[in-house]
Amino acid sequence: MLVAAVVGVLIFGAAAVLGVLSAELICSRIEPFADGPRPSSPRVPVIIGMLAVAGGFVALHGFAASVIAIGAVAAFALAGCWYCDLARGIVPDFFTLFPLGCLCLFAASQSEWRVLISAAVPFVPFAIAAIVSRGRGMGWGDAKLVALGGAVLGAQAALLAFAISCFAAGVVSRLSGRRGTPIAFAPYLVAAVAVALAIGAYT
Repeated sequence: MLVAAVVGVLIFGAAAVLGVLSAELICSRIEPFADGPRPSSPRVPVIIGMLAVAGGFVALHGFAASVIAIGAVAAFALAGCWYCDLARGIVPDFFTLFPLGCLCLFAASQSEWRVLISAAVPFVPFAIAAIVSRGRGMGWGDAKLVALGGAVLGAQAALLAFAISCFAAGVVSRLSGRRGTPIAFAPYLVAAVAVALAIGAYT
């Protein structure tokens, strides 16, 4: 059991490191939007550490190798989303649509159509929020990120995790005196997915 947990930590940690390195490269070519969240320096050890710990729990629960692999891809993408949103105020499609497309193609090849449904269910309310707020209250990058989270976690677990992340973001925004100003929302969504992975919230 301990060996499995260590392997999970190493796999997810390595995937997160690759995600951060890729994000650094992407962010070096992007300027933050003037009306976006205020750029800040991502705490790389926190990003990698949280996803690595999630990997340890996933492996500890005895999930199949295919689940570990999917989780590692998710760790890569989630680390990139977290980093880019803090550093530049954006969530690149490379970290959302590309892994989501790969996951959906794999699911379709296995006739696991519920993965597609699970991606769509949380995406819809976030997409509506992005339309209503015109990308200021909720961005399209966030909507794509929750679609990826839904595909990984399943619709029910994803909705619960993202509802909690929205509440947490609201509380932090109010307490920090930044209510009404754009915030980097991806870290809250990523943390929610990582915690859900850690407790084994699969459908």
